[in-house]
Amino acid sequence: MAKAKGDIGGPAHDAVEIGVAIAMVVFGLIVIIGSVQVGIGWGSDGPRAGFLPFYMGLFIVGSSLVNLWNAFREADYKTPFAEWGQLYQVLMVVVPTAIYVAIIPYTGIYLASIVLIAVFMRWIGGYGWKMVAALSVSVPLVCFVVFERWFLVPLPKGPIEEWLGF
Repeated sequence: MAKAKGDIGGPAHDAVEIGVAIAMVVFGLIVIIGSVQVGIGWGSDGPRAGFLPFYMGLFIVGSSLVNLWNAFREADYKTPFAEWGQLYQVLMVVVPTAIYVAIIPYTGIYLASIVLIAVFMRWIGGYGWKMVAALSVSVPLVCFVVFERWFLVPLPKGPIEEWLGF
């Protein structure tokens, strides 16, 4: 099949569906194995810790196998899932967010949030530095006041917050 002008390709819909189904089967199996290790039976005080996760894992594996079967049965490898440019736009959000989550234990949630908001505002939004500085500092500050002071819910802190006495 000839590509239309401007069509830059991308992964096939079925390939993505099959990949996600396989990943979910693996995830479900990990849940099942972990549940069996902590116990899935019924104890004297009720269900053991792995009881509900075990059955959720079975549900995940079962439904993923149905999805996998349907993906192979109804294979139409010509249908694109998304163009590479569209996937790039998704990754522009997913990658910084994953880095944000990964650095929270080391920097604390407030410093990581300042950096994440600044990166998103400047890189994706194209805002000026004054607006970036104002919002990237004020949003975590408001979150600190609301959660730490009003609701008394401690959030993860890093070395800078500890040094500042937060």
